[in-house]
Parts: sequence; structure tokens; C-alpha cells
Amino acid sequence: MNGQIGFHFRQDRCIGCTTCQIACKEKNHLPLGILFRKVRELAGGGYSQSGQGVANNVYAYWLSLTCNHCQEPLCAASCPAGAIRKQRENGIVIVNPDVCTGCRRCMAACPYGALHYDPRVQKAAKCDFCSELLTRGESPACVSACPMRALQHGLIGELQKRHGSIAQIPGMPQPDITKPSLVITPHKNARIIK
Repeated sequence: MNGQIGFHFRQDRCIGCTTCQIACKEKNHLPLGILFRKVRELAGGGYSQSGQGVANNVYAYWLSLTCNHCQEPLCAASCPAGAIRKQRENGIVIVNPDVCTGCRRCMAACPYGALHYDPRVQKAAKCDFCSELLTRGESPACVSACPMRALQHGLIGELQKRHGSIAQIPGMPQPDITKPSLVITPHKNARIIK
């Protein structure tokens, strides 16, 4: 696949089962405490008096995020060793463990919290878009595992044409900072930030 690839997250389909998170953790043999893909619940609303009854506007939905393989990755810009780079052919942001010094500056720079310090090797680690699976023509583990088909991947331009350009909901950083390769089809109760 040539060109910037990215994820499409169908938040309107996600049921918060964490199957994508588990598949990623298993595929990457991640130790306790490290998750490349994280699913978190966003909930709110409340109850109010409505005549003699009670009305509610309670809501809950989920957000499944991993590295967004940003078009302007702050992690790469902050790495003093030059261990993080974007692959020219597909835009995947990768960490070269042979060059990484484990300084953790990339972790502090990433607004999405996508990088982790792996104490086993004393280096930074993150989602690599399951590059070896893509090479074999397969989908990333998180995409394949989702029972609700809430995750898709493809060329970001094509995903935006089909699904719009929403790349942020409340609780996420401003997308114009890093230009994430992400498209979100929001849940009906999600507030959209334009």
C-alpha cells in the first residue's frame, strides 16, 4: 500500500469489549502495564425532574486509540537519537530499537500517549501498524479481531473521502498539531469538535 495509511474508528459501533486491545497485546507479546492500543469509556449525563417523573440524558461510549502514525509526529521531532522516523512508502511511524537510547523524550512529546518504555529492553516501543501483517496482505491484529468491525485501515485520503474528516472528540489533543492519520465516525452522543 503506497501512501499514508491510517485507521478508521467506528465509535458508533464500538461496544467497549477490548478485543482489539487484547489482540494487540497478544500479537506484540507486551508485558503487564504496556498497551499499544487502549480502549477507554467516556460517560456522562445525569437525571433531571420532568413533571412527576425523572428524565435522563445518561450516555456511555468508548474510544479505541493507538499510535495515529501522525503526518507530523512530535515523537520523531523530539527524539535526540533519530530513532523514530516515518516510512516514506506508507507513513508508518516506527521506532528503531538499535538506535533508541531509552531517554523517553518521545513519550513526553506524544499527545496521544502512544509510546511506552519497555523495561525488558530499556527502549521505547509503540504500535508499528502490524507492519509484517500488512506486508503479507493481512490487516492489523486489532482490525481483524474486532467483532463489531469498528476498526478499519486503509489510505487516509480514501478513508476521509468515505467517512469524513473527524479526527478528534473531547479528551483528545487538537488534530492540527500532529495531523493524525485517523478518522472517527462518532457515537451519536459524542460532542464533535470542529
